Amino acid sequence: VQLQASGGGLVQAGGSQRLSCAASGRTFNLSGMGWFRQVPGKEREFVAAMPRIGTITFYADSVKGRFTISRDNAENTVYLQMNSLKPEDTAVYYCAAAVEIFSSVTVSSEGHYAYWGQGTLVTVSS
Repeated sequence: VQLQASGGGLVQAGGSQRLSCAASGRTFNLSGMGWFRQVPGKEREFVAAMPRIGTITFYADSVKGRFTISRDNAENTVYLQMNSLKPEDTAVYYCAAAVEIFSSVTVSSEGHYAYWGQGTLVTVSS
């Protein structure tokens, strides 16, 4: 499975940005996808995730109410709509795909995900 993330860039605080992640290859056994982000010098942190089937979504407290994850199964693509962006949202954003069953316990763990994209930089200016 290959993941291609796109949509990063420079945006002003308070603005919006939408990230996309397209999956290709043997995607039929994927259980769901998620987004993580990383600031240089810090650990990668969970942002949002959703399973391939169903409407449940998972968010980090820091983005809840501002970010929305969605998917298009026909296109094997997951999106992250980011609104009301803050300078502290500046990071490299990575998409990830899992094959194991999603659960609220494991979905925020990097180890839950088998495949990772290359990352896309989002810079929020103040």
